[in-house]
Amino acid sequence: MERRTLGQGLEVSAQGLGCMGMSAWYGPTDEQESIATIHRALELGINFLDTADVYGQGANEELVGKAIAGRRDKCVIATKFGNRWFEDGSRRIDGSPGYIHQAIDASLRRLGVDYVDLYYQHRVDADTPIEETVGALAELVGAGKVKHIGLSEAGAATIRRAHAVHPITALQSEWSLWTRDPEGEVLDTVRELGIGFVAYSPLGRGFLAGRFSSPDELSEDDFRRRHPRMSGENVERNRALADTLRELAEAKGCTPAQLALAWVLSRGDDVVPIPGTKRREYLQQNAAASELELTDGELRELDEAFPPDAAAGERYADMSSIGR
Repeated sequence: MERRTLGQGLEVSAQGLGCMGMSAWYGPTDEQESIATIHRALELGINFLDTADVYGQGANEELVGKAIAGRRDKCVIATKFGNRWFEDGSRRIDGSPGYIHQAIDASLRRLGVDYVDLYYQHRVDADTPIEETVGALAELVGAGKVKHIGLSEAGAATIRRAHAVHPITALQSEWSLWTRDPEGEVLDTVRELGIGFVAYSPLGRGFLAGRFSSPDELSEDDFRRRHPRMSGENVERNRALADTLRELAEAKGCTPAQLALAWVLSRGDDVVPIPGTKRREYLQQNAAASELELTDGELRELDEAFPPDAAAGERYADMSSIGR
């Protein structure tokens, strides 16, 4: 697996591994297979592991911690804070300095490590100035608990204000063939400032990969059953997009997932997709996408088939904290 460099010289594998589904929101989980998947990723040279404290309310960080025990030097660990949960099941965005110091200590304990390589604010807190949030993150860098800091789903103006306080290494936001939102001002801003881009859900939460064609195929506890793009009339329009991708992939002699990932990888050497999976089979298929070369004609076909407004439905039921 080749390497790519995000901002501030942070070198990571060209593809990362999103670990969320190993513990939360994507139906039944299998800890043994998930740990084996992380181990196989490291064997393949995929060293960029992505988690967050909110995934399984800490369970995902604990799982990643078990998987990397004795392998810390082989990993680039990214985790996130800001989606704060409470005993009554409620959750709110919290970017306050006091909470950040609590959150990192809890994440380090669950991961079983002394530091994380990249620490993201998961969502921008409208009630805390970004300067205060980044100032606290800079303190964590100074204390050696965090090597690099990042933002997730932040807007261009927020990115500029944050970067003026302390260099931002990466912006993580959704980017895929059916989510073209970052293109334009956000992407221009991070490139101007030398910030890397980490693309989550590059396979449309598995829908573009053909892993399922109807929400009815998913378990009752899978949140995608209620995802706006997989509900009502939206699913029919979006199924047509997935069918188009499958046809183009067949012509290319690859899987739809590989074609979708190859498109994201083609966006630039400063872009690193982090497809999520909890199975070694899919991990290995995804990894092979890094070897796929797309011609100019194939890229044109994909862009024509997936214009910015191609997908039906919002990315989330509640978009209020996106792009601030």
